[in-house]
Amino acid sequence: MIIVGEALVSEDILEKHFICNLTQCHGACCISGDRGAPLLKEELEIIDKALPQIKLQMDNDGLNLLASDGFYETDPSDGELVTTCRTSDACVFVVLENGMTQCAIEKAYQAGTINFKKPISCHLYPIRTAEYGEYTVLNYNRWDICDSACSYGLENNTRLYHFLKEPLIRKFGETWYKELEEIGVQWNARENSE
Repeated sequence: MIIVGEALVSEDILEKHFICNLTQCHGACCISGDRGAPLLKEELEIIDKALPQIKLQMDNDGLNLLASDGFYETDPSDGELVTTCRTSDACVFVVLENGMTQCAIEKAYQAGTINFKKPISCHLYPIRTAEYGEYTVLNYNRWDICDSACSYGLENNTRLYHFLKEPLIRKFGETWYKELEEIGVQWNARENSE
């Protein structure tokens, strides 16, 4: 782990190549897994206030689940807040269009009806964060559904931290990201010289 400001960053985030390749995975991370997307407490109120606009982008299955179970729940294994999931494991906000997974929150954002893009955990994926004492820990969540994203990133020589520049700045700020970038350049230069 590398210390960057108040964060502990896994070396994988600096080393691994990655670009989401939706033409290959079709957004499988939104419909697979054992629980919904992690949510911050402050995101609950933001999403709740935006629900009238988000609902306009949702499909009937999502709307029915929203009406019966709400959009979030507490994961019993660790007490973390997560989005509610359908019996198919798809997030409540998933919308399928032409075989491609879309997010109703992000669709409302793109339509200009809300100013919240999506939960930060979704925006940062495949980076997952956790709190450890005074530090936020950033780990790369390796999953076989993202194999094509790794290959695509390698083809385009794009490191994971470059691909996720926007959400990393959203979470930690410009100054923090510049420090990460400087460390990443040095780290990968050292790797290439070995």
